[in-house]
Amino acid sequence: MDYKHIPQDDGTRTGSTGSTIEAGKTTAIIAYITVIGLVIALIMNGDKKNPFAAYHIRQSLGLMLTSFAVSVVSMIPFVGWLLGIVAAFALLYMWIMGIMGAANGREKPLPILGNYYLDWFKTV
Repeated sequence: MDYKHIPQDDGTRTGSTGSTIEAGKTTAIIAYITVIGLVIALIMNGDKKNPFAAYHIRQSLGLMLTSFAVSVVSMIPFVGWLLGIVAAFALLYMWIMGIMGAANGREKPLPILGNYYLDWFKTV
């Protein structure tokens, strides 16, 4: 069987059109820049309801809440500190992947928890 002609699923969604992606790209990138950027992105997307921007806002919201949960857990001596250090590197990796996805116009879930974020925040 020739596997070269079978399309590979890389997890990238294709729900947004090119014009939708271009219109929401700035909002999507802003969503990943601190909590203030997330709030600004929510306000910017409030009227327009751009699906590409909303996708990345959900991913960023999940990332921010996960960061908050990790910071609470990392207050536990020794075990929490170790988990916090490991989680900090994982969150940094996820954050970089999110910004790159938004800048490149892709709707690919963040590694590790991205699919959960889509389920948990589908109303955002």
